[in-house]
Amino acid sequence: MPDSLFTGASSALRPIHAVTPTTLDPFLAGPGAAWRGWVAAAEFKANAGAILTLPGDDGGAAAVLFGLGEAADRPSLVAGTLGARLPAGDYALGSGFDDPALATLAFALGAYRFSRYRAGEPGPRLQVPTGVDAAHVARIADGVTLARDLVNTPANDMGPTELAEAAADLAERHGAAFAVVYGDALAEGFPLIHTVGAGATVARSPRLIDVTWGDDAAPRLTLVGKGVCFDTGGLDIKPSAGMRLMKKDMGGAANILGLAHMVMDAGLPVRLRVLIPAVENAVSSRAFRPGDVFRSRKGLTVEIGNTDAEGRLVLADALALAAEEKPDLIVDLATLTGAARVAVGPDIAPIYGTDDSLIAELTRHGDAVADPVWHMPLWPDYQTMLDSKVADINNAGNSPFAGSITAALFLSRFVPDDIPWLHGDIFAWTPSAKPGKPEGGEAQAIRALFAWLSARYGA
Repeated sequence: MPDSLFTGASSALRPIHAVTPTTLDPFLAGPGAAWRGWVAAAEFKANAGAILTLPGDDGGAAAVLFGLGEAADRPSLVAGTLGARLPAGDYALGSGFDDPALATLAFALGAYRFSRYRAGEPGPRLQVPTGVDAAHVARIADGVTLARDLVNTPANDMGPTELAEAAADLAERHGAAFAVVYGDALAEGFPLIHTVGAGATVARSPRLIDVTWGDDAAPRLTLVGKGVCFDTGGLDIKPSAGMRLMKKDMGGAANILGLAHMVMDAGLPVRLRVLIPAVENAVSSRAFRPGDVFRSRKGLTVEIGNTDAEGRLVLADALALAAEEKPDLIVDLATLTGAARVAVGPDIAPIYGTDDSLIAELTRHGDAVADPVWHMPLWPDYQTMLDSKVADINNAGNSPFAGSITAALFLSRFVPDDIPWLHGDIFAWTPSAKPGKPEGGEAQAIRALFAWLSARYGA
């Protein structure tokens, strides 16, 4: 998170007063009496997200009125529009915010800009309110920024090599161990990861990223992220419209790295492992074909029903590796299916898992931090949709129905029943800007996961 988002200044701060249509008149009858005429002339009605600068005696900006609207469920969330819309200057939260910590985080998340290729103008800075844990806010904003930056970076600058470099940088930052498996070792030990990435050029060859951190004696937490840096669909090639946003198909990996940053920066008492299969699903004479059959790391044979169902293949080998050391918990995130978006849209992360009570806990924490997740069923009767006549399982369902569920069921075949496992079929993208969510790459479910993991491991 850029240091420029927050200020330690104690003077020359412009207070931001949050008001609803109901509380506007009481404010103007009390502390805002001097601005009653100004507000009336501007026809400010305190609609959600409305901003009105209030003048001082010298004619400059003295304060800001910020509209919450009348039906705001979590008023402080609306503060996510402030970082994007206020002019440069130093500000402080004034009256009317129900949750200063959430408002501060929303301000930071809304102020995000992807500036790798185009420099932005200086933006507003906010003083962290007294009583708000600045380090906690910064930790979460940093993790979100990391995830968004990785997703927003186009594939020409974010291939498997660059994704590995980003993971290595994060590992170095936190004193974690870093390793990469590639080449012959990958082909031998992780055949599905190698298969999906075989069609790419040598410079964009597949690899498995492996980061470990923490005390070996601590509870073992393993995070797995789908790192398909670009997905053409392979020989079952996508149409151009379907390929337009496929730079974000490594959104699972980006989000896992953002979550890993939060976990390590907070010093959660866990032994963390991060596994990212990083590939490009390219079209070439070396690309895998529909009808091919491959043996997975776990030993199950997989028939290729569709080369565009590649994410579950690379995750299968990574999950099999994760399970080998029998961790206390495995969590994977992946931009896995369009069916998930049909089911819940872009803003909600569908969550599957082997323990309903864990998902219920995660859902509660997601609601508390305004990062919603939704429990979806691992419906066992749909396993037959993945039947193959020549292999143990097919990577694509034989029906147009329940695509997100069958993808999760496919993954479940590679995680033993006795290991708690959660799978998030995320979108990792905000199609149109909302408070705290600029259009573009998005961190999805990781604030919920971090809140839940912090509670679960006693931090």
